[in-house]
Amino acid sequence: MSAASDLLPRLILASSSPYRKELLSRLRFPFETMVPNIDETAHADETPPATALRLAKNKASVIATHASGALVIGSDQVATMDGEQIGKPGNHDNALRQLQKMRGRSVIFHSALCLLDSRKHHEEDGAIQVENITTLVTFRNLPDHELDAYLRIEQPYDCAGSAKNEGLGIALIEKIESTDPTALTGLPLIALTTMLRRAGMPFFTA
Repeated sequence: MSAASDLLPRLILASSSPYRKELLSRLRFPFETMVPNIDETAHADETPPATALRLAKNKASVIATHASGALVIGSDQVATMDGEQIGKPGNHDNALRQLQKMRGRSVIFHSALCLLDSRKHHEEDGAIQVENITTLVTFRNLPDHELDAYLRIEQPYDCAGSAKNEGLGIALIEKIESTDPTALTGLPLIALTTMLRRAGMPFFTA
């Protein structure tokens, strides 16, 4: 590790997702991953964006309690259609029903991001930065046999919306509209780099 990297604050990704890990590695900062153990159940009175933001913040907060002086990244994603949350299907039959319901229609994905700076103690000082990035995804109107075949190939049963856009699931999608191209995969890098800059992380040094 270089002398320059020794001066960087400890950076932790509060996630077990290999996709978020791959995205964060693009920024070329040394970082660790830690898995937050939290209840991800939505509250009855919450809007989908509020759920995503609360969970992103909770994930970062849980890890920060064990990592004094670190910058901790928390992220969470909630998918909605017609105002109703679309959860992780868990199995093939549920996933097929999700894809049947979404085909030919648009789904909103709320990708919430939190950067918690445990070197600081007050939100007004920038200790916690949060943002929600929305992505509108329009699915192709595909027949049942194609949806069933896709699910058997990729088995995206742990993904809200039953499709992995970073894999073969991109073939189910007709259009993606977002201000942050990596938000749909789960870690909005444009928003994150803005937060990291505010926290004093140097991106380009001689």
